[in-house]
Parts: sequence; C-alpha cells; structure tokens
Amino acid sequence: MMLTMYTIMMSLSISMMIMALCAVISKKSKNNREKMTPFECGFDPKSSARMPFSMQFFMIAIIFLIFDVEIIIILPTIKVMQMSSLISWFMSTSAFIIILIIGLYHEWNNGILEWSN
Repeated sequence: MMLTMYTIMMSLSISMMIMALCAVISKKSKNNREKMTPFECGFDPKSSARMPFSMQFFMIAIIFLIFDVEIIIILPTIKVMQMSSLISWFMSTSAFIIILIIGLYHEWNNGILEWSN
C-alpha cells in the first residue's frame, strides 16, 4: 500500500515538474512588434470587446440574409413547376415574389437601404 502511494506521488511530482519546466521554457520573454498588432480581422486584441457597431451595416446584413434565404426558397419552385399545374405554380410563385417586392418597397420607404453619413 505504501509503495503504491509512493509511486503515485513520485509520478505526480515528476509530471508537475515537467509541465512547469515546459511552461518556463516555452514562454516568450520578448513581445514581438508584429505579434502585438491586429491580424486579419483588424481588431486590436487588447482593446475593449464592447465596441460600437454600425446600425446601418447591421440592417443591410440582416436584409441580405433574409433575401438570401428567400432566394433559396424560390429555387426549388423550378422543379415544382414540372410536377404541378402551370396556373397553380404561377399563382403561388407570383404571390411569393409580390410579397418580396412589397417588403423591399417597405424597407426602401423607411430609409433602411440608404446609407447615411
């Protein structure tokens, strides 16, 4: 029993010393100027994470996503056209496109699509 405890304690001690030694050896002592600058995204990693965000950009991004999803919904209607009657396909597709146009007109009328300074 005592030998088992001694073996466990020695293996834990050796492991902790190796991990501490690796941490000391691998630590970079100098801060490289290139490594301290923002990379790719343009955000400073040491600045506050709570930066103001442009509301116009957010609205344009949301509108883009909505219309992108709507295009994905429209694409299968070409295949449905072959399986259904032409009149019902035309009426349903026309109704969907009219709803999209009304939504676009509403966004344009409210000034969401205009980029203000």
